[in-house]
Order: sequence, then structure tokens, then C-alpha cells
Amino acid sequence: MKGVNVSAPREFILLGFSDRPWLELPLFVVFLVSYVLTIFGNLAIIAVSHLDPKLHTPMYFFLTNLSLLDLCYTTSTVPQMLVNICSTRKVISYGGCVAQLFIFLALGSTECLLLAVMSLDRFVAICRPLHYSVIMHQRLCLQLAAASWISGFGNSVLQSTLTLQLPLCGRKEVDHFFCEVPALLKLSCVDTTANEAELFFISVLFLLLPLTLILVSYAFIARAVLRIQSAEGRRKAFGTCGSHLIVVSLFYGTAISMYLQPPSPNSKDRGKMVSLFYGIIAPMLNPLIYTLRNKDVKGAFKRIVSGKVTFP
Repeated sequence: MKGVNVSAPREFILLGFSDRPWLELPLFVVFLVSYVLTIFGNLAIIAVSHLDPKLHTPMYFFLTNLSLLDLCYTTSTVPQMLVNICSTRKVISYGGCVAQLFIFLALGSTECLLLAVMSLDRFVAICRPLHYSVIMHQRLCLQLAAASWISGFGNSVLQSTLTLQLPLCGRKEVDHFFCEVPALLKLSCVDTTANEAELFFISVLFLLLPLTLILVSYAFIARAVLRIQSAEGRRKAFGTCGSHLIVVSLFYGTAISMYLQPPSPNSKDRGKMVSLFYGIIAPMLNPLIYTLRNKDVKGAFKRIVSGKVTFP
């Protein structure tokens, strides 16, 4: 590396789909609509969960955390993407790239753990209904949520530090819409095998282990639900879990495809599209899934609109 300039660039060029300019207008519309729906949808869930006392339960406490996470998640990337699509110079400052990398990674890692915590809550609610209020007490809920956020940000500190320490040798064209670890690793002019192995190991910890816990939880839940004699009771039990399962499938399916699937030489744009899905589309769909399939949330909206809820 002697004689090679390894200083950090002042800015990065985010290529995105700049080689296909005809895609920019459709992408701008999709990003803008998705972002607006994400903002209003998740703010609505946070507001209704706070305002309606009937939703002051562990389930909606964790759902509020998920909505807050999705708000910050999309805000860390989408505004910059919208600006770049409209600009001829599709750049982001070095500091902006570092902030984007850290926040996106931290919140993505937190969501992996938070979805597992939410499955634990559903397991206790259905498999231990008589002890639910004793087990899922307020202190435990706060501890589980805090552990998810702290672990997610701790992972981001580690991953971001290891990634940003790599020499770039003047390279500054990021073949992506935003600053993400796999895209930045491709800029390095040194061997990144160790970083890729470490990223794979961390991905297993934050993706496969929580997903395994979720699947085990739902195996017990399914067995408990099938023992319920009433068809209405089974329908209600499955209804409380259906929304969470859909969200889990959307998020983990795309994240695993991005971080644990070997790169495909025949589809260099696959990673971009997958990242857009779990980084933009999934956070937009989450509030729609929870509100459209959840009678409690829809009922709370009606009570608030009709003035039947006393605001705290």
C-alpha cells in the first residue's frame, strides 16, 4: 500500500440506477409515496397507542417501538435518495454517509431483535394467558425493548468502525442508493475477506437466531391454538399473530437474501432492490398490516375520531 492515497474522500457518489435514467421518475414517485405513507402510518400507530388506554398493553408498547424504529429507519435514507434522484450530482458527504451507515445498521439490527421480542409476547399471551400480566410486566417490557435497542446500536458501532477503517484508495463511487456495509466493502482496495466473514457471522446472530426463536415460539403457539375447542377462539388467536408473521416474513426474508445469500454474478442489481424493499417498502407496509388486520387498532381509531377517548 506504500505510495497509495488512502485518505477518506470528502464525499461519495451514490450511483443507484443512474445508468438507467428512465427509471428515475418512477423511482422518485415510489420513494416519495412510500415515505409519506410510512410517516403518517407509523405516527398514527404511535399516537393511537398512546392516546387510547385500552392499548396500553405490552403488545402495543412493542408495536410503538417498531413504529418509531421504522420512522427513523426510512428517514435516515429516503430524503437523501429523493434529493439525489432530482439532482445531476448524486453525492452524499462523507459525514452524511457515516451517519447513514451507522443509523441504518443500528435500526436494522434493533428490528431483528424487536420482532423476536414481539413473538415472545405473543407466545406468553396465548400459551400462558393466566400468567400473562405477571410475566409480561412493565419492567420486563422496558428491559426487553432497551436490550433490543442497545444491542442494535452496539452492533452498529462495531460494524461501522470495522467498515470505515478500511482504506478506500480514492474510490468514492458507491454502487447503491445509500451507504450500506456490503456496498462500502466493495470500495476498499485491500482484501475484505475478514470483514465479510465477520459480517456473515453477525448476520447469523442477528437474523438466523432471532428467526429461529420466532419459529419455535410460533410452533408452540400453533399447538396451543389447535387445542382451543371454539372455532371463534382459534380465529381470534391466529388473528393476533397473523400481522406479526407477515411482518416477520417480509423483513427477515429480504434481509437474509441480502446478507446471507451468496452474491449472484447474473444479477448485480438484486442487492439494490432487496435493500429498497426491506429499507423502504417493508416499513411502509407494517402500519397497514397492523391496522387493516387488527380490530383493536381500528376500534381505537374510531373511538378517537368520535371523541370517545379521554386524552391523557
